[in-house]
Amino acid sequence: MTVKLSVFAEDFAINGSFTISRGTKTHAQTVRVQLEKQTSTTTSIYAQGECIPYSRYDESFESTIDLIKQHQQIIEAGITPLELLDAMPAGAARNAIDCALWDLAAKTNSKPVHQLLSLPAPTPVETAFTISVGTPEKMAQDAQQASSRPLLKVKLAGTGDKERLQAVRKAAPHSKLIIDANEAWTPQTLEENIAICEQFGVSLIEQPLPAGNDAALATIKTSILICADESLHTANDLEALQDRYTAVNIKLDKTGGLTEALALAQKARKLNFKIMTGCMLGTSLAMAPAILIAQQSDFVDLDGPLLLKEDRKPALVYKGSLLYPAPTSLWG
Repeated sequence: MTVKLSVFAEDFAINGSFTISRGTKTHAQTVRVQLEKQTSTTTSIYAQGECIPYSRYDESFESTIDLIKQHQQIIEAGITPLELLDAMPAGAARNAIDCALWDLAAKTNSKPVHQLLSLPAPTPVETAFTISVGTPEKMAQDAQQASSRPLLKVKLAGTGDKERLQAVRKAAPHSKLIIDANEAWTPQTLEENIAICEQFGVSLIEQPLPAGNDAALATIKTSILICADESLHTANDLEALQDRYTAVNIKLDKTGGLTEALALAQKARKLNFKIMTGCMLGTSLAMAPAILIAQQSDFVDLDGPLLLKEDRKPALVYKGSLLYPAPTSLWG
């Protein structure tokens, strides 16, 4: 046996609650993969990766853990990240394994992942801070508390979005704004809502229409970047998005790991998409590998740990909105 696989279901309380158009969460539920490689009779190397199952993509705690365990034999036999792309579908389960394999390679070779990938050493990046959906009054209060941050990501939900956005802009007049409708708009309200975003100086609109019902985006003329999230998973999706989107949100839980995320980023740049590096609501372990994608992104949204009551340890370092590269004791 080359490595031993262990899987852990873990739960982290959110600081208050986190609300988007699809509902409210009070806890971040994560799945952590651990790979143990014995180096002698008394010592072992431990590597890890984290994923966040997402019900929007028909994923659950149970199904994600089951999928990982279904592939336990080939993982323990010594599968490579490239072989993993063919062995498992894109999604949360593959992400946790892929990131753990890169962490294992780094620890086995005593080289950080960026060197193994022939990438420049990562540097700190500026991340967005998310304002979740609520009443205009509550969102204004949250925005005012975060008004010193240079980039705010505002969650919207359809009806009442003008009042929400107006309240946030008044409370944070100097922050750059990006908004995320999470598929809550309709083709009938699209033009009106984009005009509202133009009025309040929004820089990017993320997934305004439902994936699979976004053809109306091809008719829109706006200087605001329109960013695909739910409509994008892997590099194979990019060509079909070119007439509708000008930016893409790369999340490791959608791509199924760092390996595919790097390929997606490379292809997206060739097709002239702007790039956002995003995340699900997880801990520092989930954000750490995404920092390598963030190095080549126009927008970074890796604030998951900032929304938790308590992160895992060791944790990433945030100084305000500045996110520092991961310590090797955490990942990579």
